[in-house]
Amino acid sequence: MARRHSVQGVRVAGEDFQSLEVTALQLRLREFADARDWEQFHSPKNLAMALAGEAGELLAIFQWLSEMQSSALDNEDRDRVAEEMADIQIYLLRLADVLDLSLPAAVEGKIADNERKYPVGESKGNATKYSRRAR
Repeated sequence: MARRHSVQGVRVAGEDFQSLEVTALQLRLREFADARDWEQFHSPKNLAMALAGEAGELLAIFQWLSEMQSSALDNEDRDRVAEEMADIQIYLLRLADVLDLSLPAAVEGKIADNERKYPVGESKGNATKYSRRAR
């Protein structure tokens, strides 16, 4: 299992911590697409469909594994998972870029929403969706 490190109170998986530089990656991906004249194919619809396809490929790796097996992948499966996660991230970054959305702002907003929907006192150790909890 991957070691976890604490960075400013946040647990991060992996041996080396590297921040995800969203803007730099989006620029690199935009240049990659431009050089190949692929912008014509990178409509929001196409990118969303490609993203869903890659998520399906990730899911297929885990489909018939037990909970224990899914937590103890061999090196080959870990490499496959990393590759599919990278594909997912690439399409997500491209989609945000094409739609001119700030992915970091969207993530921060969603975390804040989830903190309101799932207060620690009601949610700790409880996987019930907020809309199904007794009010």
